[in-house]
Amino acid sequence: MNDTYVIRRMSRKEFDFAIELAASEGWNPGLNDGDCFYAADNSGFFLGLLDNEPIACLSAVKYSDSFGFIGLYIVKKSYRGKGYGSKIMNAGLDYLKGCNIGLDGVLAQLDNYKKYGFQQAYRNIRYQGLTGGKVPNNSGIIKLTDIPFEQINLYDSVFFPTDRATFLKLWLAQPDSVALGIIQEDKLVACGVIRACREGYKIGPLFANSPEFAETLFLALNTNVKAGQPVFLDIMEKNPNALALVQRYKMQPIFETARMYTQQTPALDSERLYGVTSFELG
Repeated sequence: MNDTYVIRRMSRKEFDFAIELAASEGWNPGLNDGDCFYAADNSGFFLGLLDNEPIACLSAVKYSDSFGFIGLYIVKKSYRGKGYGSKIMNAGLDYLKGCNIGLDGVLAQLDNYKKYGFQQAYRNIRYQGLTGGKVPNNSGIIKLTDIPFEQINLYDSVFFPTDRATFLKLWLAQPDSVALGIIQEDKLVACGVIRACREGYKIGPLFANSPEFAETLFLALNTNVKAGQPVFLDIMEKNPNALALVQRYKMQPIFETARMYTQQTPALDSERLYGVTSFELG
């Protein structure tokens, strides 16, 4: 082959190509994911160009020297099976060398990910329902913008392997979203975000100290956006209370991934994790 295949980092404007590819795959990105994702690590987004035509993308966000996350691993359909994907994957892995690396892999690609050293830890499952419902009567519900960010970041720390303050600040304040929490005895006991997507809304994250707080916040988020719209929540399969929540509100499973890591599985607080922040960035 005489074609020239070049892999390089994306500019913010070029990152819109990755978002569009994700939309074409049916991944239903959020309307403002681009700004939040890119700010997490503007060196961690890779573009594959064949004769100057963009055909592949990958995110390899380095949250710290010890942890990174792979996502948005997409090659245009007409170029698959020709080695372009493996080359851009290797570029991302080289960038994250030395880190424990996580990803949410589609099940059809598990054997492929294992070749790169990833091992399955558990499954995440996407459920779909409808917004709306009964407004919860809970005086403890607050806007997350009304409390110090340091309090939110500290609460977040048990649900993610490393500090992600840069990303989290933007995620909580993004347009077309609602970020709420519950305060009890001056302590944050639940927090969550619902954001507008190409189709409907996604809730993520959803963290709570009890099933009751999780349900209250779930309802609060769903009733703070337009009713009757599709809403999606990504849960950890191994959290039975999260499974009970989606079943109670007759949400249906539509998609699942395998959460995988190259080293050890981080010790996250899965009992209080009711909604994954994002399949793309962890």
